[in-house]
Amino acid sequence: MVEQIFKLSKGNEKAVEKVIFDDNLHYLHMVFNKKEGMPEHFANSNVYMTVVRGKLSIGLNDQEVHEYEAGTLLKIPYQTKMNVKNLHEETLELIIVKAPAPKS
Repeated sequence: MVEQIFKLSKGNEKAVEKVIFDDNLHYLHMVFNKKEGMPEHFANSNVYMTVVRGKLSIGLNDQEVHEYEAGTLLKIPYQTKMNVKNLHEETLELIIVKAPAPKS
């Protein structure tokens, strides 16, 4: 078999899955319920964030929080301050790709 197969969780429970972490990229799958999210941090690579379901509430650098619905892809530059939250009732599901892969 040439391909590698990876499975993502399918439920509504909080999840932060490091699906692929190699020298080329980092591929993460995240699920957050209302009032859950990531701690505020600075992007350690270029970040490509896809909203799979729900509504993303995100503050970048010093701008106000913006909201993005399912089907939206955000490209966030390296070293951008990020504050990612789910402020809504519906479960938020994200796919995050970091490329190039962070060095540490």
